Amino acid sequence: MKGNFVVLLAFVATLIYKPVFAQDVLNEQVQPKVVIGIVVENMRTDYIQRFWNKFQEGGFKKLYSEGAVCTNVKLTLHTQNYASGTATLFTGVHPSIHGIVNNTWYDRLKKKETDCTEDDYYMTVGADSEKGNASPRQLLSNTITNSLKILTQGKARIFSVALNRESAIFSAGHAADGAYWFDIESGRMISSSFYISSFPDWVRLFNSENYAARYSYRNWVPLLPEIDYTEALRDDYLFESGYFGQYNTFPHTISKYLKETNDFRPFKTTPSANLMIKDFALQLLDNENIGQDEVTDFVSVVFSSMDYENGSFGPASLEMMDSYLYLDQYLAELVDGVEKRYGKNQVLFFLTSNTSASYPVAYLKNEFHMPVDEFNVERAIALLTLYLNNTYGDANWIEHYSDLQVFLDHDLIKKKGLGLNDIREGASNFINQFEGVQLSMPAQQLEQGSSANGLLEPLYTSYYKNRSGDFLYLLKEGWQPTYKFKKINYCDQSHIPLLFYGHNIKHQIITQKYSAIDLVPTLSQILHVPVPDKCQGKIIEEIINP
Repeated sequence: MKGNFVVLLAFVATLIYKPVFAQDVLNEQVQPKVVIGIVVENMRTDYIQRFWNKFQEGGFKKLYSEGAVCTNVKLTLHTQNYASGTATLFTGVHPSIHGIVNNTWYDRLKKKETDCTEDDYYMTVGADSEKGNASPRQLLSNTITNSLKILTQGKARIFSVALNRESAIFSAGHAADGAYWFDIESGRMISSSFYISSFPDWVRLFNSENYAARYSYRNWVPLLPEIDYTEALRDDYLFESGYFGQYNTFPHTISKYLKETNDFRPFKTTPSANLMIKDFALQLLDNENIGQDEVTDFVSVVFSSMDYENGSFGPASLEMMDSYLYLDQYLAELVDGVEKRYGKNQVLFFLTSNTSASYPVAYLKNEFHMPVDEFNVERAIALLTLYLNNTYGDANWIEHYSDLQVFLDHDLIKKKGLGLNDIREGASNFINQFEGVQLSMPAQQLEQGSSANGLLEPLYTSYYKNRSGDFLYLLKEGWQPTYKFKKINYCDQSHIPLLFYGHNIKHQIITQKYSAIDLVPTLSQILHVPVPDKCQGKIIEEIINP
């Protein structure tokens, strides 16, 4: 009897002891001093393979040769854009939950398009412009950076650096110590009073270097002799539209392009803009006390792939390849600078993208005879208007249209005593008949929610009531929407790069299918941060248990 009691006591003691021991082990695990999140806008996964032989050793090659590389990751969105993409990456949920359905959306109450980060309650810090009147208020979900800040009781230092405001704000989150982005009006790096009350002296000093003005008056010339760009099209390729539809060959006189836009927007399309981001990030590490204690800090650095001119040149262009050869150098300098500051095993890097990139229609049609074309949005809307007028009577039934969705006039429909869902379905079915449309779905079906995979998934994961239209539609693969007077950077490709490098990361190639929403739970596991309650992703187990 006594022996049985001893065994029972030992068993109970084991039950009590194990959780304590597990907690002790957890506390003893060394956390990285810093997380460096590298995001490249409009980056295709095949750029690495195509440009590999031209990359140097310390940039992309180092990250891909020594890191854990996920080769099959998708970012599922109705329309690819860096606002929705960044929000999805850093929240671990789709736009149907976090609410950022695009860079802009139609506000029915205000009767106008609203920017996803615009917030006039806050003011620009760092320049005399309104480009800093912004906040993450419209982001309705928790970010990994928020979770880290909360868990450490505010001790973790959280910052972001980007060319575009949306990328900076949504990678920083709500609780960050600072988010900085490029102001096309002043040519400076700026922020919002949401994050900082007074502009740091070191940023003021950085802006005094006048990167945008200085580098805009230097022609953009290729890094290598043109003959070495064997992985790209000829510089004078016939179907490459180029800057403003006419300047498509090197050297690119950026100072002349500035006169076309009357701001520094063309500077954002050049390698020099990524150089500025790299230099700013390194100075931020030194001036904001990053990695100086036992609490993990988090810095997001967002680079660009030619920004708004991405589609004017395309993935096969010499300009795009040259951009990545320059970026490869800057990544090498960033990684080397970070490792020298903290040590390789003290830093966790991840590299991904918030959007991919599509080949231009002209290139696919003329070079490969693919069954693709341009979808004239305005013509489709004009025909839809005729259909609605013939069916329900002459009136302005369409209140707004953009981003492959249509907003009907709800007040008018109610006044006429008609059924909203009936008109939604009729209009959706009409658009569904166009040659370039893959499928169209009315809002009432999307509001019911679905876990559908495949073709319907982008519609269900991107629809958010009161921010999305009355019906959404998808184009067939390779088709591109066009407008008469509006230029858009459209992409229908969903595969994005994702790799981890540094702190306790072993080199491996992971071919299992994963999603962009899996980044947050994986980072949470590595950093021992609670996974956000509404997170829709799963842990990439190969990273945790290589």
